[in-house]
Amino acid sequence: MLARRSFARLVSAAVVAAPSIARAREERAREEYPSKPIRLVVPWPPGGGVDTFGSVIQASLGGQLGQTLIIDNIGGGAGRIGTQAASRAAADGYTLLLANDTFAATEALPIAGVPALQAAFDPVTLAISGPQGVFTHPKSGFRTIEEFAAAARTKPGQLNIGVPGIGSSQHLTSELLLRAAGHLRVTHVPYRGGGPLIQDLIAGNVDAATVTFAAGAQQASAGQLVPLAVTSAARTPTFPTVPTIAETIAPGFVQATWMGIFAPKGTPEETRRRVHTAIAAALQEEGVTARLRDLGFEPVGLEGAAFARLFDDTVKTFAEIAGERQIAAGE
Repeated sequence: MLARRSFARLVSAAVVAAPSIARAREERAREEYPSKPIRLVVPWPPGGGVDTFGSVIQASLGGQLGQTLIIDNIGGGAGRIGTQAASRAAADGYTLLLANDTFAATEALPIAGVPALQAAFDPVTLAISGPQGVFTHPKSGFRTIEEFAAAARTKPGQLNIGVPGIGSSQHLTSELLLRAAGHLRVTHVPYRGGGPLIQDLIAGNVDAATVTFAAGAQQASAGQLVPLAVTSAARTPTFPTVPTIAETIAPGFVQATWMGIFAPKGTPEETRRRVHTAIAAALQEEGVTARLRDLGFEPVGLEGAAFARLFDDTVKTFAEIAGERQIAAGE
């Protein structure tokens, strides 16, 4: 009997101790974070604006965290495929998502039977903001945004504008721009991302493109593309001759793009705070700041709660234009 009672007490103590041991292990893992390389999912092919930002920040952010940062490009579905992949990762801080406002755009254009993804993540840091750009190629004959708008007015629906996916932030920004310029009509041509679109634009296979300005900045500097306008409130310092949409074809029009870091829902607050602190510090490094501004990006470093509010506001803006233009995901 004594032996049985002793065994029962031992089992009971073990049951009580097990959660405590598990919690201790979790706490130790959090304190040691990060202790191995971190995967940064970019839900776009290489070469676009999000990938460009990831490449600029990669070494500095890895240095701030004391670990290697591995960029994993997973393109397709206007960012949905890579975002879904990141949402399935363990909530331990070793998989992060680098997304732009197309994430908000996809939430504004839900697909029947497909769960919304916003609830699967915690916003960590709004990293940068910047303009979208309207670009053309040298052989198009267009040298100004006014010329392009005039041609679109004369030939409604005949000109085409490439975008990184139907329902992407660039597509919806283009729709907002066309409405503001007098309800211009063009044909939007979807691509898997900004990288493939830029290459097709250089080849002259589309008339123009709306992409994150950074995606076409290098090619514009090389004379391979003609930047017609930016969607920001002010001109980009590194391209001071490129006008804003607001000062040309649509007075008052401003629609900035943004990029930020998200963590799978349930990632410990301490871990998210560590990542935010590292990103904010990396953005303040002189070389990183200079490179980002060369691309037309403005470092921000806004914390998660404020980033979440911006996300919600962007969803509302995009949902409104999508409803007006009767745009559905996957068109």
